[in-house]
Amino acid sequence: MTLTPGSRLGPYEILSALGAGGMGEVYRARDTRLGRDVAVKVLPKHLSSNPEVRIRFEREAKTVSSLNHPHICTLFDVGRERDTDFLVMELVEGETLATRLSKGALPTAELLKLGSEIADALDRAHRAGVIHRDLKPGNVMLTRNGAKLMDFGLARVTGLAGPAGSGVSIGTLTQSPTVAHPLTAEGTLVGTFQYMAPEQLEGKEADARSDLWAMGCVLYEMATGRRAFEGKSQASLITSIMGAQPAPVSQVAPATPAGLDRLVQTCLAKDPADRVQSAHDVKLQLLWMADSGSQAGAPRPTIAGRRRSRDVLAWVVAAVAVAIATGAVVLSKRPVTGSPPVYAYLQPPRGVLFSSSTDRPLPLAVSPDGSMLAFCARDGEGSDLLWVRSLGNDDARPIPGTEGAQGPFFSPDGRSLGFFTASELKRVDVAGGPVITLARGIDQRGGTWNRDGLILFTGDSYGPVSAVPADGGPVTTATALDSIQGETTHRYPCFLPDGRHFLYLARRAGAGAGENPTIYVGQIGSDTRQAVLEVASNVAYASGHLIYVRGGVLVAQRFDPGSLVVDGPAVPLVDDARMDTRFSRGVFAASQNGVLICMTGRDQTRTQLRWLDRAGNSLADVGEPADYTYGGTPRISPDGKGAVMPIANAERGVSDVWIVDLETGRRRKVTVDTADHPAAQWLPDSRSVVVSTNTTRGQNSIDAIQSDGTQRTILRKDDFLWPESIAGGRMLFSFETPGNQGGILLASLSGESPPEPFIDTPANEQGAQFSPDGRFVAYVSDETGRNEVFVAAFPQPGGRWQASQSGGMEPRWNRNGRELFFVDPNNYIVSLELEMDASGFRAGAARQLFQWHGAAGQWRYDVAPDGNRFLVAAALEEDLARPVTIVTDWTRKLENR
Repeated sequence: MTLTPGSRLGPYEILSALGAGGMGEVYRARDTRLGRDVAVKVLPKHLSSNPEVRIRFEREAKTVSSLNHPHICTLFDVGRERDTDFLVMELVEGETLATRLSKGALPTAELLKLGSEIADALDRAHRAGVIHRDLKPGNVMLTRNGAKLMDFGLARVTGLAGPAGSGVSIGTLTQSPTVAHPLTAEGTLVGTFQYMAPEQLEGKEADARSDLWAMGCVLYEMATGRRAFEGKSQASLITSIMGAQPAPVSQVAPATPAGLDRLVQTCLAKDPADRVQSAHDVKLQLLWMADSGSQAGAPRPTIAGRRRSRDVLAWVVAAVAVAIATGAVVLSKRPVTGSPPVYAYLQPPRGVLFSSSTDRPLPLAVSPDGSMLAFCARDGEGSDLLWVRSLGNDDARPIPGTEGAQGPFFSPDGRSLGFFTASELKRVDVAGGPVITLARGIDQRGGTWNRDGLILFTGDSYGPVSAVPADGGPVTTATALDSIQGETTHRYPCFLPDGRHFLYLARRAGAGAGENPTIYVGQIGSDTRQAVLEVASNVAYASGHLIYVRGGVLVAQRFDPGSLVVDGPAVPLVDDARMDTRFSRGVFAASQNGVLICMTGRDQTRTQLRWLDRAGNSLADVGEPADYTYGGTPRISPDGKGAVMPIANAERGVSDVWIVDLETGRRRKVTVDTADHPAAQWLPDSRSVVVSTNTTRGQNSIDAIQSDGTQRTILRKDDFLWPESIAGGRMLFSFETPGNQGGILLASLSGESPPEPFIDTPANEQGAQFSPDGRFVAYVSDETGRNEVFVAAFPQPGGRWQASQSGGMEPRWNRNGRELFFVDPNNYIVSLELEMDASGFRAGAARQLFQWHGAAGQWRYDVAPDGNRFLVAAALEEDLARPVTIVTDWTRKLENR
């Protein structure tokens, strides 16, 4: 369809034609509502005539429109005028990279600048789950403000091969100046041949690594002025891509950095598993070369070989593999001098996922000599375990007996590891062996181990730093909260080299991260301390510097352990450092010889509400992913139409309560104040809720919020409060005191009488759930030495029975009253048949339904009224599978600051 100047598509007035391609004709137009010039692309008929493709296209376009990035051409609108479908995009002034390359190769400085901008754009889109599939110089615009990536993400859904006679054929794929016709049928090709990865040519599904192949082709062309793969025909071109290697960049353009040659060859590995694994890696390598100048000519790396089996748990080391594999940097006992910082990236073993940092402090550690990495991860849907690997070998292995591991930290000699579970502090040798329990009944916030065999740890979310001998013994207090300053917690201790002084973070009363959080230096056996800096982050000491996260960036700042004073500016080391603002916790660790490890991505706490059937099969996702936070168990309304769930407010470091429509996925916020609301439960009318409220003064309450927004307080208490279950005008709620001691109380919804204990024992109880008829309560207690599910008659006094036999958590009733669900220690959802009559409770057969890990190791689920579906908060695997960033000799970056 050809449009003439002056014609209109909705509010857009056509001004002139700009060009045409496989995606349709492009026009300059005027947005008459906002008074700005835009680019309007009219889609070809084969897209408009296919309803299924149009729906898919509009859905994907919505995702692409959210990619707000300075180096991505913004998609403003998707419209339809009569039978014409069109896109409205940012009007980008400039020339394409293809036009510029027709004049020859780019200067190195310009190549590195533009290349890092393109990689940054790819990284932003890949993090949003969008793949380009047709990256090439013709899709990159060069503007005054740098590179702009065009047609981003639209290639994956913009159409099928087309109906017979549509004119869409394999031959037309190479003719598009913007984007090729994508084909979703098995065995068909998507993209422009010269930049298509081998797996695309084989008709396989493309992923982010296919874009990285194209990135390698584009970098090659920018450096040499010629394409990486050539052929006189399509057949010969495909043969070249599948079997040949292009001449090294350094051979064609000797003046380019050797590091670029290495990076391009890594991008162009035939096997996707052997490529650089993320666009973020590519960006960092290009920025490093730009920052290093002539020093960027490092030795060519050894690329990990093709995996022999999907069962081989191999790690992919990208960009600087030789430095890690040979031990030239990592295994050195002293910092390497004379070279700039080197960045490398490690993927988890095949089929293994890192533990999410949400609710899980510091899921990784590096040994003091920088030779070994410890991390928490799970294989499939099983429990989190401690894993260890040498940084110079592919020898990743789990340590048996460390189920539920969190927050590992090394002993000074690197031979042992301290770690936490949900309520215990333990230790184990790196080589394996007996697991020793050092402390129980804790809700930890980090640990550290000195050369005198003393471990410091924070054993409570509200409390001081504690100490315990590494060989076992009494737990003592190492710090004292300053009540005058309103301090509520000391956390994330870190020993300094002398083994007597230690760093820790003090937070004061307030929602989320608190007010004026401060890093102090304390001393063993003394109440004296010294303030070091104000920052809401954990901190590590290494190589004469403090390392911490500020504003989402991992930074280092000089620190004298003698005078205990910081000196000089904070120097950025890693952008987009992974940070849980609610817990003031970054995910990083450092050795004492120049090795730094961290995770990146501030959006990695996202989870997805999802329906599963009784076999664990996924039925449907509910709404969009969100940061469903700690303690945030989805609770289905009595009528089964909605779910209530806390969602993190990252800007304020707190949680708000939202209601999710289970049919449409739409969400609406219930809480409107500035307090923290970490938990919620429904009232019987299915329109009103009760919520936990932590105020800025540390006074906690449970409040009822009606459907019209009116709010009233049911009860107040200084402890953490969690509404659990409501029936007959009464509410069961759990509480947690300093010291992690908790129990279950019963309160009237009217608030007219004070709460009374439901179960009053020395053990910790939680998770109370009324049975559908209100005659019984299922709950969890650790009175046997581990968490088990019990059932008690209601009201008390009455009978009490143990329901689980080998450990259990998170009981849920089937609303038919004849079945009880819970989660066993191996992460199986267990169904327990019940018989309940006037004589009491009798448990029948128990059977495992399916294994499921849940977000951040939390068993967050609820059961639909029909008893056949489970609503879960599932972690996003693409977030958990992101690599660990390794920086070696990072102090070189600080030498001139």
